[in-house]
Amino acid sequence: MRVCLTVAYDGTNYHGWQVQPNAITIESVLNQALSDLLKEEITVTGASRTDAGVHSLGNVAVFDTDTKIPAEKISYALNQRLPEDIVVQESKEVPSSFHPRHCNSRKTYEYRILNRTFRDPTKRLDTYFYHHNIDIDRMKKAAQYLVGEHDFKSFCSIHAVVETTVRTIYAIDVEREHDVIGIRITGNGFLYNMVRIIAGTLIQAGCGMIEPEDVKEILEAKDRSMAGPTAPACGLTMIGITFLD
Repeated sequence: MRVCLTVAYDGTNYHGWQVQPNAITIESVLNQALSDLLKEEITVTGASRTDAGVHSLGNVAVFDTDTKIPAEKISYALNQRLPEDIVVQESKEVPSSFHPRHCNSRKTYEYRILNRTFRDPTKRLDTYFYHHNIDIDRMKKAAQYLVGEHDFKSFCSIHAVVETTVRTIYAIDVEREHDVIGIRITGNGFLYNMVRIIAGTLIQAGCGMIEPEDVKEILEAKDRSMAGPTAPACGLTMIGITFLD
């Protein structure tokens, strides 16, 4: 039986999703808890390998098991074994052919910026504090140059190893609610650090460090040094994944 999990987590205390030697990760905690629960060696496969410190409301993972426990009941038992900062929102059986990285999908991320004079300690774990004034109309204008299919090499970490840096962004929405600015991005996939680099670049546009129109030139340059800084991981949350197949 192949089981699909929808997993929410606060990534503050983890070294990202993917298993790493001598580090605690979301994947390693899930593998251990599932193996203990089901009394067999379990290795999950995640849809998105979120970085250290990044959060999620709806990452997806699958695993195969011989258990007789109904798939939809596994989430209840598993959550009893997981730490408070990892919660499985749903478990369900899926076809054995289903693989979360090989399906056509749309992923949505949100980057949250706390934009005020002083820090708010209650928001320290899931927002990036930035005290300079930000004009979100400038951010919105800059963001629209990124919508569509483009080569996002300028918005990708130089350490990434990928076949292609071409991706499609379907929508970018920039909204302010009180003192929190949210940048919500939906695309068919994202490169290493892509959303955080986009956030850093849009912040520059919002502060007047670059013009919104400069984003077009940054894209066309295909040069990481042209884009803004990589915004801190704490502000990034994976909202969810929609599978189209």
